[in-house]
Amino acid sequence: MRYLLISFCFICIGCASYPKKNNFIKRETSDIEIRNLYFSDKAQDYVYKANIEVYKKHFGGIFIVKKIEDKNHRIVFTTEMGNKIFDFSFINEGFTVNYILEDFNKKILINILKKDFKALIEETPVLLNTFSYQNDVVFETEINNDKHYYYNTNNEINKIVRTGNRKEKVVFTFSEISDTIANLITIEHKNLKLKINLKSIQK
Repeated sequence: MRYLLISFCFICIGCASYPKKNNFIKRETSDIEIRNLYFSDKAQDYVYKANIEVYKKHFGGIFIVKKIEDKNHRIVFTTEMGNKIFDFSFINEGFTVNYILEDFNKKILINILKKDFKALIEETPVLLNTFSYQNDVVFETEINNDKHYYYNTNNEINKIVRTGNRKEKVVFTFSEISDTIANLITIEHKNLKLKINLKSIQK
């Protein structure tokens, strides 16, 4: 019986939700709004020097995000010589591949990048719950049926975690934040070899 109880405890720990496993403290959400402003200005061209490591290949170049209208973003990744690697459009809930290099033209990779960049540009994700964690307020949200946790310090988003099966699948980190621009952004996958590093190119 003692061994059965120990086994049951381990099963319960393994089944704990992401907030429970990380000791989040639940708080009221009625007066809280989550806003991601990093790519929200239509007058701003967001230009980054980018390095993308996918499986065993490495791609460097220029990563550009442009907000055209509300719920309408264009994301383009080019070589430093200006040759396109990929070109995506997000309009409302729609997604269009305008161009993609053969090395990236795999359905599973396109779907992964679609999810990553949707989280990057989503300004008002659906808020489910709000928690406290150390010095952060953590917002549990849902984007395209995937749970995302937004870590906020002093009203600035410093991290987004996408979870699956109660575990971290993708971690977005934002640093060197100036007003509404994150000068350094990293997108790191935990279950596959994909990492994106972005460094803002100051004008």
